[in-house]
Amino acid sequence: MSTSHPARPLLFENVRLIDPAGGLDRPGRLLVRGGVIAGIDLPGAEGVPGDARTIDGGGTVLCPGLVDMRVAIGEPGFEYRETVASAARAAAAGGITTMAVLPNSQPAIDDPALVRHLRARGEETGMVSILPYGALTRGCAGTEMAEIGLLDEAGAVAFTDGTQALADARMMRLALTYARGFDALVVQHPEDPSLARGGCATDGELATRLGLPGIPTAAEAIMIARDLRLAELTRGRLHFAHVSTAEGLELIRAAKARGLRVTCDTAPPYFDLNETAIGDFRTYAKLSPPLRGEADRLAVCAALADGTIDAIASDHAPCDADDKRQPFAMASAGGTGLATLLPVTLARVHGGTLALIDALGLLTHRPAALLGSGAGTLAQGAAADLCLFEPDRAWQIVAGELPGRARNTPFDGRAVEGRVLGTWKAGRRVFGQDAAE
Repeated sequence: MSTSHPARPLLFENVRLIDPAGGLDRPGRLLVRGGVIAGIDLPGAEGVPGDARTIDGGGTVLCPGLVDMRVAIGEPGFEYRETVASAARAAAAGGITTMAVLPNSQPAIDDPALVRHLRARGEETGMVSILPYGALTRGCAGTEMAEIGLLDEAGAVAFTDGTQALADARMMRLALTYARGFDALVVQHPEDPSLARGGCATDGELATRLGLPGIPTAAEAIMIARDLRLAELTRGRLHFAHVSTAEGLELIRAAKARGLRVTCDTAPPYFDLNETAIGDFRTYAKLSPPLRGEADRLAVCAALADGTIDAIASDHAPCDADDKRQPFAMASAGGTGLATLLPVTLARVHGGTLALIDALGLLTHRPAALLGSGAGTLAQGAAADLCLFEPDRAWQIVAGELPGRARNTPFDGRAVEGRVLGTWKAGRRVFGQDAAE
């Protein structure tokens, strides 16, 4: 797809402008020219070019394009699960214009050339910016530190072994220390591998009744506690991905109060579903970390509301049908999430847990800031990466009807409110249709 900017300016009118980065939430108009935001709330016809195309939003919400800070794609190495192109289409349908991609590919993203390649692949789509994570260790194998400095120079936005926890405490200490020299963010999958080994569901009554090997919730808290101590020792920047337990969140909350440079995100399954979703061995709901009990789900909701959680990520993990058509214990863990990130998050707004501007902040400028990206804002002069959505439009999530190659959504059958009507990348529409445009 061409990435050239539309020749004609574009005016959005009769929209509710929400920009969490600037605290903006009011009806207004927004002008796009040359692929960037040229003005907001222009009085009358002043400043609006005569040849501008106009989109009447009908009172719907116009916000920055979403920034998804945790996405797994299949390229390179596992293209049968997802490609950059198919992920870009799914992202655009979900209002996402920037996504950070995990390094667990084949080969792993431990080479500067692969970082540059992924960035270029995103630009080639014209639909999404790809921010690659660099591997924290070579091959994401946990035994030898990757070339963090060279990966950082090539454009890696943070460093992680992705879906693998870095188990070796000495290696984590070295990584945090070395990354600090670049003010680079280290991202950990918070799960003690020795406690999680062989498990597939949260340890407890349900796992026992289903005869499934369990993973104790303490596996998350133990890893978080260890790494918080290492962050304190090294003064490094540490981020925990998809935090899912009350105990883990309390440790992070206390660490923030002590002034540690620690942040965290969660994903929609951990505040919208609990372990009962695995039902009769429902593999679409087999995730990593596994779905938790209701008390932990409520704790995640509370941590979203009180600011302990810094971002919401889709945790998009596409699986081939054969990956999921296995006995539960043998099936691959993971769920798709790009197209459902916004509507499932909006359930917290409709439920009264979050204000709309705060929910959008967790999906836009807050993850962008963590990754050092200038995305996620409606500021004048910023790239016109935009999402237009109707927050109250009801629809049902159905596996197989979502964009992208994979079907494996844990939200199959879930009724939601909130529908993306259009997505723009640098002022060019990449999703949706509008007769007025």
